Amino acid sequence: QVQLVESGGGLVQPGGSLRLSCVASGFTTGNYVMSWHRQAPGKERELVAYVIGVSGKTRYADSVRDRFYISRDNDTVTSLQMNSLKPEDTAVYYCGARHSSYNYVPNYWGQGTQVTVSS
Repeated sequence: QVQLVESGGGLVQPGGSLRLSCVASGFTTGNYVMSWHRQAPGKERELVAYVIGVSGKTRYADSVRDRFYISRDNDTVTSLQMNSLKPEDTAVYYCGARHSSYNYVPNYWGQGTQVTVSS
């Protein structure tokens, strides 16, 4: 059974950092596109970043480039390092997975973890 579990969310002050982790079970991520998405209140879910399997190729949304970094730590853990956080980064962050070498639209989702950036 495929399952994704996120952790690492919380409350942080503007300018601070958080590291989110996504643990996969039921599969290994080498042949998957692993992604992070977020959804703020009243807004649609949006792509934050993705990493393609063992190639490690990454892509970022313009709003987070050079602040956030996605990594495939091992066969089951994908992380999102978030630096220089801004209030507009406040959202529920979701991990996603798709068995593909190019398609980042997930067909598996985690339950989400809340990130709140506020002083």
